[in-house]
Amino acid sequence: MTLGFDNEKYLKEQSEEIRRRAGKYGRLYLEFGGKLINDFHAARCLPGYDPNVKLRLLQTLKDQAEVILCLFSGDIERKKMRADFGISYADDALKLIDDLRGLGLTVRGVVITRYQEQPAVMQFRAKLERRGVRVYYHYKTAGYPADVDTIVSDIGYGKNEYVQTEKPIVVVTAPGPGSGKFATCLTQIYHEYRAGKTAGYSKFESFPVWNLSLDHPLNIAYEAATIDLDDKNMIDPYHKEAYGVETVNYNRDVDAFPLLVAIWQKMTKGVCPYKSPTDMGVNRIGFGIIDDEVVRHASKQEVIRRFLRYQCAFAEGSSPRSMVERAKELMDSLGLKTEDRVVVEAARRAAEEAQLAGKGKAGGTIVSGAAIQLKDGRIVTGRNSDEMHAAAAMVMNAVKTLSGIPAQIPLIGPNVIHSITHMKQDILKVGYTSLNLDEALIGLAISATTNPAAQIAMEKLNELRSCEVHMTHMVTPGDQAGLRRLGCRFTSDPYYATNRLFTGER
Repeated sequence: MTLGFDNEKYLKEQSEEIRRRAGKYGRLYLEFGGKLINDFHAARCLPGYDPNVKLRLLQTLKDQAEVILCLFSGDIERKKMRADFGISYADDALKLIDDLRGLGLTVRGVVITRYQEQPAVMQFRAKLERRGVRVYYHYKTAGYPADVDTIVSDIGYGKNEYVQTEKPIVVVTAPGPGSGKFATCLTQIYHEYRAGKTAGYSKFESFPVWNLSLDHPLNIAYEAATIDLDDKNMIDPYHKEAYGVETVNYNRDVDAFPLLVAIWQKMTKGVCPYKSPTDMGVNRIGFGIIDDEVVRHASKQEVIRRFLRYQCAFAEGSSPRSMVERAKELMDSLGLKTEDRVVVEAARRAAEEAQLAGKGKAGGTIVSGAAIQLKDGRIVTGRNSDEMHAAAAMVMNAVKTLSGIPAQIPLIGPNVIHSITHMKQDILKVGYTSLNLDEALIGLAISATTNPAAQIAMEKLNELRSCEVHMTHMVTPGDQAGLRRLGCRFTSDPYYATNRLFTGER
């Protein structure tokens, strides 16, 4: 992989700026924008970026920093999912606590924001507290956003529970966006000032990148990733007015800035230390870019991936058409088409060739194609059959290619396939019998005990991590689970693999 980003340079720049900000206050509340752990969006757009570089940064600050975790009550109630892991935000919060503790970082507690006495939220609180994790409730802020006098009062921020902290830097983070991090920071600062203490606020940002142009593909990729939040990049008007310099920010921070200034002045009875939303952010990610062309190409690929994902979400009924239309606008702004993602055309061609060869299947199942681009640039394809899903066939073909195993040599023994299909069809009575990818990986592991070729091929699975994959039909749960385990970056066309409304696969 050609690198476009230098983690060490970024770490140095970012940590120095955080320490500089923290030195101005008795305590700094540092809102962490984006994902603290496993920031795969950044890794896809910035080749070379360590998805856990923010954790590495916190490790360097662990003697000075502790963590507050936020979770929006509505996300718990709706069981909102984190798309790249396939787990709920609530479960991701538990994982985040484990990971932070494992690095020696103190997690002071979990703040559940905009709490409305939902039963699912109360159950989640009980679960955490019985495991020794402190939980705090914050409520919808009275008077927000217009009535500053009410917001900065005992019935506004004062109604929210205060999280007792000790260290000079308090990191406020969450599993995802819209979790109430900003309000949590301001609530804490309100309580600090009421107690006669001084506290400050800054925002640890990654995107948009303030010192790149508005139309840079990296900034457009961020906008594509946050269409569901209705985020739009824009020139920061406050920064331009204060300094005469154009910088990039986004609508939510720009819209909220006058309110922040008013609240800050009301709480502290002093002048707000920031003249613009850009001032507010600690964002040195642009200084870590070492090859702009590599980053531009990777970011364009991410825009295509997001467009394909929104198409599928619309087909499934989970997203409105407006999101697809917005994603298409961003594609057009960069002059992109889906075929610019090389695995797209390869997967579609594999399906077409199988159809022309008369490999269609009965019972409503449609011929599907899948393609993977190996790290050396080679493209390997697969198609569905009575034995395997297209994704499973593709992965088996890929590890054969990496191992130099001839195509005609089977990796999963016929007896293993027969045993699995017999169990599914005759014992479990499920509605499909061909092996999805998750099942095929288990079959490969079983076959490796007696088949040397399967053993060699299985050892090559790690080489598929971060490889690009596309399928001509939407991913089934079993294929999705397998692709996630392998760490592949997958997309699909917005079509179902069968005409049947119910397949029995979960």
